[in-house]
Amino acid sequence: MAYDYEKNVRSQASISEIDLGLKAYMNKVYSFMAFGLALTGALAHLTSSLAFDFSTNTMTSFGAAIYTSPLAFIIMLSPLAFIIALNFGVAKMKESTLQILFWAFAAVMGVSLSSIFIQYTGESVARVFFITAGAFGGLSLYGYTTKKDLSGWGSFLFIGLIGILLASIVNMFMQSTGLQFAISAIGVLVFAGLTAYDTQRIKAMYYDGYGQEGKKAIMGALSLYLNFINLFIMLIQLFGQRR
Repeated sequence: MAYDYEKNVRSQASISEIDLGLKAYMNKVYSFMAFGLALTGALAHLTSSLAFDFSTNTMTSFGAAIYTSPLAFIIMLSPLAFIIALNFGVAKMKESTLQILFWAFAAVMGVSLSSIFIQYTGESVARVFFITAGAFGGLSLYGYTTKKDLSGWGSFLFIGLIGILLASIVNMFMQSTGLQFAISAIGVLVFAGLTAYDTQRIKAMYYDGYGQEGKKAIMGALSLYLNFINLFIMLIQLFGQRR
C-alpha cells in the first residue's frame, strides 16, 4: 500500500529529505512524459505532412506505403512490441537502455498516430489536445494529493481496459458507429481513472525503498504517457471534427 511505504521510509529519514527526493522523482516522471508526448506529436505531424498532400487531398506514395501496404501492420503493432519489451525487460536493462527504448517507442507512436492529422482538422486536434491536457493535469494532481487509497480502483479499471480492447477488436469487423461511440465514452472514464490511479501508484513506487529511481521514473512516465495518449484518442473520436 502507498501509505505503508511512506510510513516505513519516513521512520528512517527526515521528512524534508524524503519530500525533496519525491519532488525530484516526480519532476523526472513528468519531464519524460512531456518530452515523449512532444516527440510523438512532432513526428505524427511530420509523417502526416509527408504522407498526405492537403492541398489536393491526395495520398502520396509515402502515405500509400505506410497506410495501405503490409508495412502498415508493422507500424500498427510496433508500439505493442516496445511496451512488452519495456515491461518485461526493465529488471535486466540498464537505465540508459530503458531510456533509449522509451524515446524509440515515443517516435514509433508518432508514426502510428500520424493518420489523426489526416482524419481530423488541425483546429480540432489542437482543441482536443488542450482539453486532454487540462483533464489529465487535474486528474493526475488529484491522484498525487489525495489521501484516499485508490488501489481498489485497479481491478475495476483493468476489467474496463480489457472490455475496451475486446470491443475494439469486435468493432474492427462490425464497423458500428454506435459501438464506437460507447467504446470512446467508456474509454474516457477508464483512462481518466487510470490517470489518477497510476499517479498515486507511481508516487508509491518512490517510497518502496531507495534505488532504481531512474528506472522507476521512466516506467512511471510510460504509464502516464499511455494514459494521456489513450485519453486523447477517445476524446478526439468523440469530439474531433473530421475533414
